[in-house]
Amino acid sequence: MLPIIRPAAEADVPALAELIRQLGYDETAEAVAARLAALEASGQVALVAELDGRAVACLATSIMPVLHRPKPVGRMSMVVVEQGLRGRRIGEQLVRAGEAWLKDRGCGLIEVTSNVKRTDAHRFYERLGYEKTSWRFAIDGDGR
Repeated sequence: MLPIIRPAAEADVPALAELIRQLGYDETAEAVAARLAALEASGQVALVAELDGRAVACLATSIMPVLHRPKPVGRMSMVVVEQGLRGRRIGEQLVRAGEAWLKDRGCGLIEVTSNVKRTDAHRFYERLGYEKTSWRFAIDGDGR
């Protein structure tokens, strides 16, 4: 059965919180609901893959205008498929939908972020044609 790919809705929040927990982040449904609303208010989208009326995968998008490129950069982050459903091409369909959403909004480059420790995810992105092109460095904005 093929999933339905669609924008996340408030009703998906409990499933989104569980998917985020599967990535190792301890998030409450309330926090996820607030962040989903903020994401949507900023013109971004979280996409979900739905099977049997339930969100089983998701990704978040962001669009960044940059000085060094003629078109905005589109980014997909937090790509996750429910653990028991991985390997069924749900993630691929979700990523392709994310790419289409970003391209439709004028992005000239599309990238996906992934924690350096998630080597299975890196192989997945490479199978989809993504290449490692840069390093990203981060610092906790709330302190060190």
